Amino acid sequence: MKRFRFLDGPITANNPMGVHHAWGRTYKDLFQRYKNMQGFRQRFQNGFDAQGLWVEVEVEKELGFKSKKDIEKYGIGKFVQKCKERVFKYAKIQIEQSKRLGYFMDWANSYYTLSDENNYTIWHFLKKCHEKGWIYEGRDVVPWCVRCGTALSEHEIATEGYKEITHLGVFLKFPVTGKPGTYFLVWTTTPWTLPANTSLAVGEDLHYLFVKEGEDILIIVKERVSASGLRGEIVGEVLGKDLVGWKFEPLFPELFAQQGINHEVVTANFVTLDEGTGIVHIAPGSGKEDYALAKEKNLPVLASLDEEGKFLEGFGKYSGRSAFTVAPEILEDLKVRGVLFKTEKYSHRYPVCWRCGTELVFRLVDEWYISMGALRSRMMQITKTINWIPSFGEERELDWLRNMGDWLISKKRYWGLALPFFKCSSCGNLEVIGSKEELKEKAVVGWDKFKGHSPHRPWVDEVKIKCSRCGGNVSRIKDVGNPWLDAGIVPFSTVSYLTDKSYWKQWFPFDFITESFPGQFRNWFYSLLAMAVVLSDTAPFKNVLGHASVCDVCGGEMHKSLGNAIEFNEGAEKMGADVMRWLYATHDPATNVNFGYGPAEIIKRRFFLILWNVYRFFVDYALVDGWKPSKKLVRSGKLTVLDRWILSKLNSLVRLVTESLDRYDPSTAASAIERFVVDDLSQWYLRRSRARVGPTAEEIKDKEVFYQTMHEILQTIVRLLAPFVPFVSEEIYQNLVGGGSIHLSNWPVVHKELVNVRLEEEMGKLRQVVELGHSFRKTGGFPLRRPFSKLSVSGFKPSSKELSVLLAEELNVKSISFDSRGSLKVNFETKLTSELSAEYAARELIRAIQDLRKKEDLQLTDRIQVTYPDSPDNKLAVAMFSGLIRRETLAVELEPGENIALRRARFLPRKGRVVKS
Repeated sequence: MKRFRFLDGPITANNPMGVHHAWGRTYKDLFQRYKNMQGFRQRFQNGFDAQGLWVEVEVEKELGFKSKKDIEKYGIGKFVQKCKERVFKYAKIQIEQSKRLGYFMDWANSYYTLSDENNYTIWHFLKKCHEKGWIYEGRDVVPWCVRCGTALSEHEIATEGYKEITHLGVFLKFPVTGKPGTYFLVWTTTPWTLPANTSLAVGEDLHYLFVKEGEDILIIVKERVSASGLRGEIVGEVLGKDLVGWKFEPLFPELFAQQGINHEVVTANFVTLDEGTGIVHIAPGSGKEDYALAKEKNLPVLASLDEEGKFLEGFGKYSGRSAFTVAPEILEDLKVRGVLFKTEKYSHRYPVCWRCGTELVFRLVDEWYISMGALRSRMMQITKTINWIPSFGEERELDWLRNMGDWLISKKRYWGLALPFFKCSSCGNLEVIGSKEELKEKAVVGWDKFKGHSPHRPWVDEVKIKCSRCGGNVSRIKDVGNPWLDAGIVPFSTVSYLTDKSYWKQWFPFDFITESFPGQFRNWFYSLLAMAVVLSDTAPFKNVLGHASVCDVCGGEMHKSLGNAIEFNEGAEKMGADVMRWLYATHDPATNVNFGYGPAEIIKRRFFLILWNVYRFFVDYALVDGWKPSKKLVRSGKLTVLDRWILSKLNSLVRLVTESLDRYDPSTAASAIERFVVDDLSQWYLRRSRARVGPTAEEIKDKEVFYQTMHEILQTIVRLLAPFVPFVSEEIYQNLVGGGSIHLSNWPVVHKELVNVRLEEEMGKLRQVVELGHSFRKTGGFPLRRPFSKLSVSGFKPSSKELSVLLAEELNVKSISFDSRGSLKVNFETKLTSELSAEYAARELIRAIQDLRKKEDLQLTDRIQVTYPDSPDNKLAVAMFSGLIRRETLAVELEPGENIALRRARFLPRKGRVVKS
């Protein structure tokens, strides 16, 4: 049986859904419903992201905790249990919200990344990495959240970790050793890093000026003199490489940490002319680039902060105090020392904790990494085999892979994957456990306390194994894993990779995934690729549809803190789930959606109201005429040119929608359906066919053909719509067809015998003539009710008389001459004859009567008696066109009087009765 292998990227079960979640979930549901109607076997498995800092932070808020110490005092086990409870609470809420969106899933079979299977499959992956020599503990400067007490990976920072923040830009004078009165002018926005300064960096080939300002000589790069506010005399100039080796005095020479350090100038390739002074303060223990430079140049490194962001011992009066709180004091001390030149407000993008919003520091720590060097080239090769939608996704992923560092996989937290790393404190030997069975086999202490628990802290921490090198007892490291390990392993853990390889092979690799691409290139897509390379050496998915972000109606990013985020239930209540889905489905996935209720109202009027009116027109008149569909389509009459055209357009639409969805292009498919319903079906076919049905219609066979055609169109359209808008399509389908859900019906197929490309092209050209004709009438002030005697058309000649008659009726002309030569033009004979004038007056009278029918809320079948204003024009109109007036308005009597008026007729005319005119 053919399978559609869809893999759901897990939603974080931590809060109710927002409207932004509905974009991706609309795509997910759309393609699963589509493939289901085509007969594909599927798993319909939803995923919940359940572990990590995002959950921890919310639980800390609930419990009123301010730091990690509060968690440990409360108890890690109790805290972890609270995290689990929160996950299941919000998973339940999100399930109900997803159902409201129309998202069909096997909810009882949802996967949770907290599951034993998920965690142990990651252990297996890490074991494989360790066997290849790719797991290592490394010392590095990493972005650090002092509130959460943990490092953040490159992936997390690059994705969501920046905010526009205004800091104080500080200009400082570093004294040049041996040159009294001469200073390096240095600029920084992080004054708390100054006590840990060990060097200054310049650009090797940049030009530096010596500027005399008062009694001081300040050294600064040439291009930044004016921006720094210097106005003094230039007394010297050198290249950056000429400054290399110059020594300078530390700003805090009294600090114990600064003792014995050789402070000197070096060159660095990251010195720019965009900001500052062209001389960069280097604190290798407090900056990533600084630390890399220190390793390259063999510079001294000072670790300055603990995990709470407090200065370590050796930093004098600053020790034990928060870097953020002492920053103003540091500036005041520098002012007193006479080295503070000036300050300025400086707005820039600065890294913050993506979960709690705290400004990050950069801190020298020991963390665990996967070396990506050996994986990089294979990941890039596999990336090129995947179909990326939009196509720029491939290059974005490749660019990330080219420039990524090693994968930081550890967090010094509590609720998450327990990294199965057992490092011997005596000999340094590292053992990585690859399964629950291996842990049990190697456990020498604590298995009885761990048995029966999930592989989480604190229970797994009870287990000790014997060191294979020295024989000592070894504890697991305390760190937990990066949550992108949790999500990256799901192509394996959710389809029984460890327990049933044959089942896994049936469902791997996956045909399709879809997520928001601003973050997932560096997160989920990346982790999927990395883990698949290690475990299967193949692409884990074949096609990926990425979509942009959901913004507020003005285009601003949605954030709870800004008050512009919209919770899903609110959005669904105000606009309706189908409208929300259509908003997303018709949008270009490469561009942001500006979400708002104004655009939703436009969508309702532009599409849904028109669709419903078309459906209602059909139902109302079918009921009036007592028409019922046959089980099998039987054409009991001759198709008109309009019927043949609309059926051709319908089947061309089925082909286009199917081809678009097969290439994962919902926007093209949805937009094509909308154009068909609005432009082709409503504004042309139905409008030109209105006279064929209802009490005024005369030809029974023509009615039957129209009803059969409309029924076929509508039941086909709603099946095309079913994956996009499941609720309204079901409502219409049940009334038109019934006998089971639309979502269990078959996807429409193309009836090739009904496709007439030439007719579609001709009708398209004819409608262009119609547009020119209507434009002529509008420009000249000629209402469509006013008939013209003749129309000349150049640049088009229809192949059938039917098309000519159709055009004449639409443009209200008596005769048309065609010339296929030349460009498309129209020309009307506008002179009115007495007969044309009478017809014009008759049509004006019809319009007035129809307006009154609507005002009086008459039924479609109500016959009326009409009184019309007694004027010569009206009398002539009634005398010459009473049959037209009666037929169009259901009038049984037409009597002259003072004003126009109508009333329901108390009797119907008997056969042969002469109706007064």
